[in-house]
This record gives sequence, structure tokens and C-alpha cells, in this order.
Amino acid sequence: MLRKLLDSPWFYFSLAGLLAVVAIFSQIEIRVASRPAGGADDLAALGERDDTSVLFVLIDTLRADRLSAYGYARPTTPSIDRIAESGLRFERVEAQSTWTKASMASLWTSLNPVRTGVTRFDHALSPQAVTPAERLREAGFKTAGIWRNHWIANNFGFDQGFDAYYQPKPKSTPDGIRRRTPGGMKLQGTDLDATEAAREFLRSYGDQRFFLYVHYMDVHQYLFDQEAADLGFGTSLSDAYDAALNWTDRNVGMLLEELEQRGLAKKTIVVVAADHGEGFREHGREGHAQTLYREVTQVPLVIGLPFRLDPPVVVKPMVRNVDIWPTLFELLGMPQPEASDGRSLVPLALAAARGEAPSDGSPPAFAFLDRSWTQAAAEPAPLVSVRTEDSTLLVGKGRPELTELYDQSSDPREQRNLSRTDPERAKELEPLVDALLKQQAPWGNAVEVEIDEIRRDQLRALGYVFDREKDELRKTDAPPSPSPRAAKP
Repeated sequence: MLRKLLDSPWFYFSLAGLLAVVAIFSQIEIRVASRPAGGADDLAALGERDDTSVLFVLIDTLRADRLSAYGYARPTTPSIDRIAESGLRFERVEAQSTWTKASMASLWTSLNPVRTGVTRFDHALSPQAVTPAERLREAGFKTAGIWRNHWIANNFGFDQGFDAYYQPKPKSTPDGIRRRTPGGMKLQGTDLDATEAAREFLRSYGDQRFFLYVHYMDVHQYLFDQEAADLGFGTSLSDAYDAALNWTDRNVGMLLEELEQRGLAKKTIVVVAADHGEGFREHGREGHAQTLYREVTQVPLVIGLPFRLDPPVVVKPMVRNVDIWPTLFELLGMPQPEASDGRSLVPLALAAARGEAPSDGSPPAFAFLDRSWTQAAAEPAPLVSVRTEDSTLLVGKGRPELTELYDQSSDPREQRNLSRTDPERAKELEPLVDALLKQQAPWGNAVEVEIDEIRRDQLRALGYVFDREKDELRKTDAPPSPSPRAAKP
């Protein structure tokens, strides 16, 4: 009987299946056990630890409402969903500008754009600015930045504080890669290049405290692979954007897997954020860097912790990108920045985790765009948005026809301009705009850099060309756009 059993191929098939099931469940157990369970008290005490590292993932051009973690019907972000399912998700997050360099200067310094001084194409972050990378390196962290957007290249001052700060070399393009980038511009390589460089960093330095910043670009480029194409989202530009997000999300998943395999997940804070969103003609335009409507200012913020929160925490009050680093500094047990327009969100997260009401309201969120940011010699043309929990005011200084007012509760997509029918509400918010525009950078005038031909070629890959006669930058995918329209009342 035993001999017959051993001679039967079905015995070995069954044994192989059993071993596969055991292997699967052992991997599940490892993954679950890699981060212990935690709660509000663990969150409050996280700053007392001395072993916590930071993986900061920035997904360029990512609007919040396209993440399945934020309620989108399509399965665009299963990896980011997993972070949110056991961590912190901030429901309403406002970026401080709608093009990368200005927005990232604010995110890193926790200052609004008028205080960073980075508002035009030839502006750079001042050497006097103190970046998170500088503070963390001084605290003993190994710091690395891996980027694919040339607006945050070394020559613009964004390398301050990084032991290594570089664009990964493009490798062979994976099979089945597709691009639907507006205007046909082509940035060499894919996000997989950044992922592999980041994984190599974790292999080399994961045994130290580290700050690893990875800046993904394929959502900006509308680039995706065959697996994302097979999801069948459709053929429009908006569909390609969703497919690109799924592809980039799988790159995030590779980083999470690397943390798991190396036993780093239980001592790493994982942040997923964005610099700005993307418009799909909600207000007559596609793209970004042109307006300050909600589709280009509202971005995601998801934070994974060295332990699993069950249930996960959703912070509902409005927050801002300038709040991100004050929050991380508190989670790391480090002092707050001396000059900051942001605040730590840890109290909001603790209140949400404990089922308590927030102790105070949300401060207003500002976004700023110099409408002449592409023109070196032009006078500044500020466009400012101020958002509160219930209102949005957009003001174009010197252009009263650009004043717009929206009610966030009844009109979250900002389609009904109330500036003429409810002028008193607009007047209540206008002093906030005036006070913002009077602010100055702590280090004085903006730092201007000359963009040489090599850098110009790199920016062309992002869809920009330089007009030498006019000394200005313009997009390659469309003629110069008119000023942002004012919605009809």
C-alpha cells in the first residue's frame, strides 16, 4: 500500500501543492509579523525610538481622487492602498503650487512659495534654506535622493543635505511599455530605473538609519506597461493617466517588498506624497502649472508606520504639504523647524486614532502661481488661492476678472463662481491673500541660476523649449495659453 502511494504521481502532485500552500502561508505570516500591531499610544511614543528611518516616495503629477485608496473605482493603487489600510491617510491635502519646482521648494522648507523665493523657471533654492536632508544628515542618517524630474536637479539647489543625489541612468526599457505623453516629449528611462537604484541603496545602507527620497515621473509622462494596459481602462488621455498610476504603484510595491525582505519595514516610516495634480478639462484645460483649481492642488498623503494600525487612521480635516515635514520631525523625535508655515499633524492623527474631535481647526491652505513664471523679464503676475474648510477664493492680483469664489461643501469641484453673488465672503478671505503676498523669503531675494544648454535639453524632455529672442520658456505641446479663465457666476 505504501509502495503504491509512493509510486503514484498524484502523491507528489499533492505533496507539492501542500508545500506551496505552506510556503504561501509562511510568507503571509512573515509579512504580517514583520510589523507588530500598534495603536495611538505607539504613535505618540514613536519619537522616543532611535532606530526609525524614512522612505519618502514622491509621485509627480498625482491628484488624490485617482487613487483607489481615496475611493476611486478603478484599481489604480493596490500597493499604496496597503499602506493606507494599516497606516495614516489624510483625506484632504493641499499642495502649495501647481508646478514641480515651486511646490517642492515649499514641501522641503515648510514655507509657502512667496517665502521660499522659488517662483520662476530660473529660480533656485537658497543655500541658506535648511532642508530636511541637512537636518537628518546632521542627526546621523544616511541620505539619498533619486529623481527623474529636472526641475529638482542639483543646479536648482535641491541636493542640499544629500550624501547622494542623482538621476538614475536609463536602462533597457521593459517590454510592452507605452507612452501617451502630451506633446510627444520623451523622458528617457522609466520609474523602474529609480526603483532599482532605490533597492540598491536599501541593500547597501539599510542597516543604518536612512532617509531615502524617490521621485517618480511616469504618471507625469503617462507611461505604463503591458500589465497596466491589460486592465482595460480605455484609450483616452485620462485612461492612460490611470494606467500609468497603476504601473508606478507597482514600483512602490517593489520598494515595500524590499523593506519586508530586509526586515526594515518594522523600523521605517513610509511616506507617499505628490507635488501637484493634473487637470482633465474640469476648467477647460489639461495639464498643470496654469491654474490653481482643486484638480491641480489636491494631492494624496499616506504614511505607513513601523507598526500596523488596526483600524487604520483617516485624518479628515484639511492639511497642507507644508505640514508634512513638521509631522515627520515629530514622529522622529526631532525639533520643529525654526521658520515654518506648516504644523505637525501628529495631534490630528492621534485625535482620529482615539476617536476624538480635533482640538483646533485647520489653518487656511495657500497655493501660489506666478502666471509669468516662464518669462524671465516679465513683471510678476501672482495668482493665489486660499482654501478653508468651507470656501475657496482665487485671486489674480491686478486682474479683478480672475477673482473666483467657491463653496466647498456644495460645490467641491469648483464649478459655480460665487464672487458676484456672495461678495462678503470673498472680502473676508481677501486680507489673507494680501498678507501672504507681503511676506518675503527669510534669505532675501530669489537665487537665480543660468540654465545652460545641457539643462535646456533636459527640460525639453519635460515638454519645455526656450525662446531665445523673448528669453522665455514655453510648452512644446501647445501654443502659449491665455490667462486662466474666470468661471461664470
